[in-house]
This record gives sequence, C-alpha cells and structure tokens, in this order.
Amino acid sequence: MVIDDSKTIRRTAETLLKKAGCDVVTATDGFEALAKIADHKPDIIFVDIMMPRLDGYQTCALIKHNQVFRNTPVIMLSSKDGLFDRARGRIVGSEQYLTKPFSKEELLGAIREHVHRD
Repeated sequence: MVIDDSKTIRRTAETLLKKAGCDVVTATDGFEALAKIADHKPDIIFVDIMMPRLDGYQTCALIKHNQVFRNTPVIMLSSKDGLFDRARGRIVGSEQYLTKPFSKEELLGAIREHVHRD
C-alpha cells in the first residue's frame, strides 16, 4: 500500500511496484488508508509523513496500535532527511525511512527486507 497526498508520488510508486509484480493499493491520506487497510490487509505500507488531516506519524501509530496490523511493516516516506524525523518514525513503530525521491531499488529493497512470505 502507498499512502501519499501527492498524486505523482502515488503513481510513481504504484508503477514501479506493479512492474515488479506487486499488487498495489493507494490512498491519499491516513483516513482513507485506514479504511482500505482493513479491506486489503497489505503486506507492507509506504506512508508519506507530511499529509493533511492525519499525518504519516499518526497513521503509523494507529496501524501499530491495532492488534491485527501491528506486525505489518510501515515504511515512512519523506522529502526531509532529518535525524529528528527518523527518530520520530522509529518512536511510532515504523520499520524504515526512505527519503524522496526514492528509487525502484529502495522500494523493492524495503519489500525484500520486511515482507516475509510463509
């Protein structure tokens, strides 16, 4: 799942992931994402930090507080590469932090590292 209020980022990530054989669900913000997570049960969630209404930190915290989804890997996406942002991402439970613009290798690397097929 890719959650970002930027249509360009959503489309870029979706295209890269689909070419790699992934099924992709997108959402424009945390509220839309939370509804879709329950329906689609994604293997991994990429979430932008700076979003209106519910930011990436709040969205990640809500996912991690849900018993069903707390083990779902959450990767934070940000245009800022700050230590504070990385630390805050860790505090809310995210597994990794990618700086935009991200590469195909970074997205697929995160999936390889965090998604474990049984």
